[in-house]
Amino acid sequence: MMRLPPFRYLAPSTAAETARVLAGEGPAAMVVAGGTDLYPNMKRRHQLPTTLVALKRVRDVRGLLWQVDGSLLVGAGELLRAVERDPGVNQRLPALADAVRSISTPLLRNMGTLGGNVCLDTRCNYYNQSWEWRRAINFCMKCEGDICWVAPSSSRCWAVNSSDSVPVLIALGATARLTGPTGTREIPVAALFKNDGIDYLTKAREEVLTHLVVPPQGSARSVYRKVRRRGAFDFPVAAVAARVRLDGERVIAADIVLNAVTSAPLVAAEAQQSLLGQVLSDEVIAAAAEKAARLAKPLDNTDHLAGWRRKVVAVEVRRALAALRG
Repeated sequence: MMRLPPFRYLAPSTAAETARVLAGEGPAAMVVAGGTDLYPNMKRRHQLPTTLVALKRVRDVRGLLWQVDGSLLVGAGELLRAVERDPGVNQRLPALADAVRSISTPLLRNMGTLGGNVCLDTRCNYYNQSWEWRRAINFCMKCEGDICWVAPSSSRCWAVNSSDSVPVLIALGATARLTGPTGTREIPVAALFKNDGIDYLTKAREEVLTHLVVPPQGSARSVYRKVRRRGAFDFPVAAVAARVRLDGERVIAADIVLNAVTSAPLVAAEAQQSLLGQVLSDEVIAAAAEKAARLAKPLDNTDHLAGWRRKVVAVEVRRALAALRG
């Protein structure tokens, strides 16, 4: 049986207090919300905080509120199950509802939070193993070692971002609110991420993700496509979020975001641009899908073969755009 290492547990009552505690405790402190990712990582000795700062009592990171202008303000501490069941999310933001519904299992969605999924640790076949397994290969660059077993000659870690909610939030134009010891700031969700398997978030260590803000979508259509071995529980090995706005039959705005194929979500800017002013014909969709797939450079660090994952990205972009065509 894998057991948690010893740690100190603190439970502030506000986001601002949480940020001050994190700043005071230093690098050995980590935030915990649902703990569905952090606690297993601690059991496998991936992450070893000596202090956990819990969000359980922090009310100002919860809630799901529709604004008068049609935007959605959702607390980062809101349970995944609450997001997927919300009638407004299902009606107005079906791609987000589908993405959240695809995360793990109902049991874990009853514990995990939206903010936890956004800040999900990157994953890799060589990293997400027991301590004994990792010791047998002399560990890896992401934890205790000095080599990336996916790309041994590389100077960086290639663990992948496997969040389901992130590509959808980016495609929807969502922003993230962060509270630190000196105040609150708001940035695009896309700006939260760096293409580095170890240092994958741009937010400061003492900052707390408090809310996600999704702007009004108007007539835009959105969809989420996920590839995994099993129809439940598994993390994505390739994922596509897409959104289009049409004027008649012609595209006037487009967003295509890939995930689970590198250490950060990828915005397929060239593919998006190629759709503008076009009718979503089979030929236009196929050309955009090929442009998007060229960005994907998966390595042998998740389930399924890297070459197959690269090919399936184009397939899923085509399927996503075809679904948006109606």
